[in-house]
Amino acid sequence: MTRKTGLDSAAGQRVLIVDDNEDAAETLADLVKLWGYEVRTASDGLAALRLMGEYHPRIVLLDISMPHMDGYEVAESIRKSPELAPVTLIALSGYGQDQDCQRSLEAGFDHHLTKPVDADALYSLLASLCLTVPPTALA
Repeated sequence: MTRKTGLDSAAGQRVLIVDDNEDAAETLADLVKLWGYEVRTASDGLAALRLMGEYHPRIVLLDISMPHMDGYEVAESIRKSPELAPVTLIALSGYGQDQDCQRSLEAGFDHHLTKPVDADALYSLLASLCLTVPPTALA
């Protein structure tokens, strides 16, 4: 992995990481924080939906395979809410076949990354997203 440092475009950008594997969520959160983003985590879909209303993230990294409410259901709930819908949703999944990516898009995800997440690919994706919309546009 290429060593990356914080981005000017990351300042003020809020990212929510949702994964029922708390160790994986915290590890990913530490990495994204290193790049300069503000980060919070949630360990299930319902907690993510509650946190979105108060935190107002710009980007959500959302695990697909979670108990009780999977990532598809969370994405669909977000897209149905006018207040939450503008967020960029990135699916995190152990599956990366064409049909898996298509199902993510149909559920409302903007991007699909396969686990384990390639840090360079994630860095590039986040950087490109943060250059397109200023953080205050969604707050």
